[in-house]
Amino acid sequence: MNINILTIFPEIFDALNFGVVSKSLDKDLLKVKTFDIRKNSINKHDQVDSKPYGGGEGMVMMAEPIISTLKEIDNKNTGKIIYLSPQGKRLNQEKVKSLSKLKNITLICGRYEGIDQRVIDEYVDEELSIGDFILSGGEYAAICIIDAISRHIPGTLGNKNSYLKDTFSNGLLKWDTYAKPEKLGSLRVPEVLLSGNHKEISKWREENSLLKTFLKRPDLFEKIKLSKKQKKLLEELASKAIL
Repeated sequence: MNINILTIFPEIFDALNFGVVSKSLDKDLLKVKTFDIRKNSINKHDQVDSKPYGGGEGMVMMAEPIISTLKEIDNKNTGKIIYLSPQGKRLNQEKVKSLSKLKNITLICGRYEGIDQRVIDEYVDEELSIGDFILSGGEYAAICIIDAISRHIPGTLGNKNSYLKDTFSNGLLKWDTYAKPEKLGSLRVPEVLLSGNHKEISKWREENSLLKTFLKRPDLFEKIKLSKKQKKLLEELASKAIL
């Protein structure tokens, strides 16, 4: 998979050289190339922003430097052009999965008060947001998206089934997890997880996943279809939790 990034701070993406994404890059499963918008500035002062027409606070990234940078990318490698914006559709696991199946993606990282609307109207295929909050730049959102995508590229994770059991993979929150030691002060690992009984462990994890979702993110139940068994189990767990 190939990901192009338009940014005025390409050095921020050095963060991708660590962890899971770095494994994907080392194996050539993922290629990330940054394009410095500032190199296409309109004057000797490397200016890429201007005051907004109509007045108002802050500065706006101008269209010309962004368009010139887009034209540096080979057409066959451009793929879907995505602008990272708080006004975009909110990213979720299903969207991450669909993006991971694409061969090429181009991410535009805005700064200041955003980018000239004409770039969005003429060149952008989709706007995406990673949440209802404001960042100082799209670079951080791009890193989140790239990290999430890389987990779905075959060969990236040591255990290929890891992402299948992540939170949101089945619409629910993941069950509680524990590591050594068995006892930490007065706190202990649930006995069932030490039992070696995989059937009981699986049952406990399903119950714990449902309960955590009910307590922390009940809104998720509106988006998924539970089995009859899960519905009955949830009713039992919910009544106990309320009591």
